[in-house]
Amino acid sequence: MSDLSQIPETIAVAMSGGVDSSAVAALLHEQGYDLIGLTLQLWNQRRLAGHEGMPESVQGRCCSIDDVYDARRVAEKIGIPYYLVNQQERFEADVVKPFVSEYLAGRTPIPCTLCNNHLKFDQLLLTARQVGATKIATGHYARNRFDEATGRWILSRPADRSKDQTYFLFGLTQDQLAHTLFPLGEMQKPAVRVMATEAGLDVAAKPDSQEICFIPGGDYQTFLRAYLDEQGEELPDSSGELVTSSGEVVGRHTGIHNFTVGQRKGLGLTSANPLYVLAIHPDSHQVQVGSDAELMTRELRANRLNWISIPEITEPIRVLAKVRHRHEPQPATLSSGGIGPDGDPIAIAIFDEPQRAITPGQAAIFYREDDVVGGGWII
Repeated sequence: MSDLSQIPETIAVAMSGGVDSSAVAALLHEQGYDLIGLTLQLWNQRRLAGHEGMPESVQGRCCSIDDVYDARRVAEKIGIPYYLVNQQERFEADVVKPFVSEYLAGRTPIPCTLCNNHLKFDQLLLTARQVGATKIATGHYARNRFDEATGRWILSRPADRSKDQTYFLFGLTQDQLAHTLFPLGEMQKPAVRVMATEAGLDVAAKPDSQEICFIPGGDYQTFLRAYLDEQGEELPDSSGELVTSSGEVVGRHTGIHNFTVGQRKGLGLTSANPLYVLAIHPDSHQVQVGSDAELMTRELRANRLNWISIPEITEPIRVLAKVRHRHEPQPATLSSGGIGPDGDPIAIAIFDEPQRAITPGQAAIFYREDDVVGGGWII
């Protein structure tokens, strides 16, 4: 009878077609793991191309058809089985439609975080188990480990802080962290490209994708119009007043979906001093504007919480809080804010120093040193 302990563990590698996930596949293959390559097909890149101002070209976007071809070629180069999993319907339901709803409600969502939290890891693990794999591996720059003292899996910031992706991963569950590998967590990005080059991968010099897969150029307004038109829906009339913090009406706007907190351009106002969007009020359709100094605040409230290093907030704790991907985490005191009107728990973070443009709809992530305490969505 064979010794089962000697059978290599089967790992499903989430292959995006980029250099990072490709390098992960090459590294794990070299280490002797039995690998399966998986790519999730999430969005038809040609679906809205050229429609209502949308560009015909879909080059350079995350999860494009070119990325699928690149992922397949890497799998063939390494010599591992490869599967393309169609998840377009679920992606539209779990990511695109909530994104549209949030924007129309005057909030500024993060689709990549929505995708990781509600689709990618859940579906990757499900598919991996169906094809006989015990874990998944991704090209994210993050680290995870099991803490014997607390009995919890911990998500931590990577060695390469410039590539830190923990902001997009705060929604991972304990089960998902227990069955996920982040092989690049201890590596620097230049070393990853060298590793890919040495493995003979054609994607070694491929640029990182910068755009959201379904929003070319980051033009949210054009996407909203095109998507709603395709659905046979009209853009809701949310036009209203531009007001100051004192309530003075200083102009009108054509819709709250055109604004985000902190925005300066596109207000259509003339002022001796620069004006910024301070707040968006969906019920009244008012957009509040004011000075840069008025954008500063010390408090944030978040719901739809997920705790990682702790099971829940029972007493105030000191954390470093991050309110956008490029925001350097800042010292704050985190505490429970009780239960919201919808029955959802709320967390409150009070910063030591005021922070600029804390934006509803964005994610807030809380750290203790390098470890992710948890996170939620700013309200």
